[in-house]
Amino acid sequence: MSQKGNCRDKACAETFFKTLERELETLDGEHSAEEVRQSVFMYIKAYYNRIRMHSALDYVTPNGFNSEKAA
Repeated sequence: MSQKGNCRDKACAETFFKTLERELETLDGEHSAEEVRQSVFMYIKAYYNRIRMHSALDYVTPNGFNSEKAA
């Protein structure tokens, strides 16, 4: 966390949630809370961390980036 009032405090979280809302179809208000919870879990664990490339990581997946750092 940085100082109070810094506009970049929540930039990563806001970008993630904007992407999540755009890419996840179950956030349309027509699904149960459990369906949305399961969809979000699968989106993060199965897609966002393993498959989706991130520009902030030089277009590498988070799992791939962590593997490269560990090696």
